[in-house]
Amino acid sequence: MTHWNDADLEKIGTSGELDLRSNRADGTLRAPVTMWVVRVGDRLYVRSVKGTDGPWYQGTRSRHEGLVEAGGVRRQVAFRDADPEEYADVDAAYRTKYGRYTGIVEHVLTEGARTATLGLEPR
Repeated sequence: MTHWNDADLEKIGTSGELDLRSNRADGTLRAPVTMWVVRVGDRLYVRSVKGTDGPWYQGTRSRHEGLVEAGGVRRQVAFRDADPEEYADVDAAYRTKYGRYTGIVEHVLTEGARTATLGLEPR
């Protein structure tokens, strides 16, 4: 596993939003989807508010690779399914970073969204 460098981790982790493009089976990139991103320690995570049935999440399933852009950083990434033991820390990160969006942040804290938690790993 490759790790984020400190500068990219900080820029992406403090960015309000992230654009994610997953690779199709043939290697071409899908259209970008804008979403929230959180940092937990030296890792970055995203979640699908529609759970594992969400279209962009389903798009990550073909190759588990894609491209993310946030905070002036553009990186190729691998999508890693988060372990359920990571969910509580990711929940806390969403509450801390986006808690001011009362009512909206709750959509990324449902059990369905938790099961669609992806770690972003640079490649």
